[in-house]
Amino acid sequence: MQSSDALDPNDGRYEELLARWADLEAGLSVLLSVPSHVHSFAAKIAQYDRWARELLAQDTDLALYLLFQLAATSSAGYSASHALICAVLCEVTANELQLPTAARSHLVRAAMTMNLSITQLQDELATQTGRLTPEQQAALHGHGIRSAALLHKHGVPSSQWLDIVARHHDAESGSHAAVANPAGSEALAQLLHLIDRYGAMISPRASRAGRDVGESLRMLTTGSDPMRERLGHALVNTIGMYPPGTFVRLVDGTTAVVLRRSRDPQMPIVAVLTDPAGQPLPQAKLHRDAGRIKSAVAAHTIGMRLNHRTLVQLGLFAVRPTRRGVATAAD
Repeated sequence: MQSSDALDPNDGRYEELLARWADLEAGLSVLLSVPSHVHSFAAKIAQYDRWARELLAQDTDLALYLLFQLAATSSAGYSASHALICAVLCEVTANELQLPTAARSHLVRAAMTMNLSITQLQDELATQTGRLTPEQQAALHGHGIRSAALLHKHGVPSSQWLDIVARHHDAESGSHAAVANPAGSEALAQLLHLIDRYGAMISPRASRAGRDVGESLRMLTTGSDPMRERLGHALVNTIGMYPPGTFVRLVDGTTAVVLRRSRDPQMPIVAVLTDPAGQPLPQAKLHRDAGRIKSAVAAHTIGMRLNHRTLVQLGLFAVRPTRRGVATAAD
């Protein structure tokens, strides 16, 4: 797992991180919406990649908490929020797979820009309640190739970046080339395809609620394709079966929100939000032994507003850095 420097909740740094993630998302939204108006588009995307890496290095669990809450509870500005969460998931999974620096950069930048040709359409579809029109279906078909062409037009120099974008939507499973070269374009396109689908599954639309993360991961990681299984397990090992910012039900019937990962992908640190009858607690309670998780819970079923500042503080007090850089329950 990516390192997580346990910030001091009293020094205000985490509030600064909240603002910086919001600024990064807003800036990425502008880049994706009007790329023709952006000077040195490829260099700007590279800059946003570096900013995201710096923010992740400060506190990966906090970043995941914020991004999963955003992905699961809001459909506003879907295209940019989806691109950002996919880029972050690619970043942390690339570290788990120990990908070379160049391959990691191309993958993350492809995640940020994979849907460039349908940015406006993605935002429209997030709030659309009816079926796709024939025109919308036509626009979605082959959008990876059109996005790669747009990126080339706007000066993206990397052939691998462009290749990943072109392949990501229709990435084939079971390719011998992908198995033989995990840092090659085919394997990276498969990983982006997996993460793209995962992010889409957990995000709500006006026409449907987002699926719970456990169900989404199981749907994407089960099957007979060894490459997909390898990539799926790398994703689970990185973010956990129940990532920060997602909701779970414990075996006693209480509902909790995941605050931070632990060494065990199935045993995160959580804050209990309700009693067994489903009634909200006056104050969230830290639960360090979350091995008693029964299932994931879809965000739309929660029906309560969370005090994120309090929950983030609770999570920060619950952990300390370790030699391996993995957050563990404080003594």
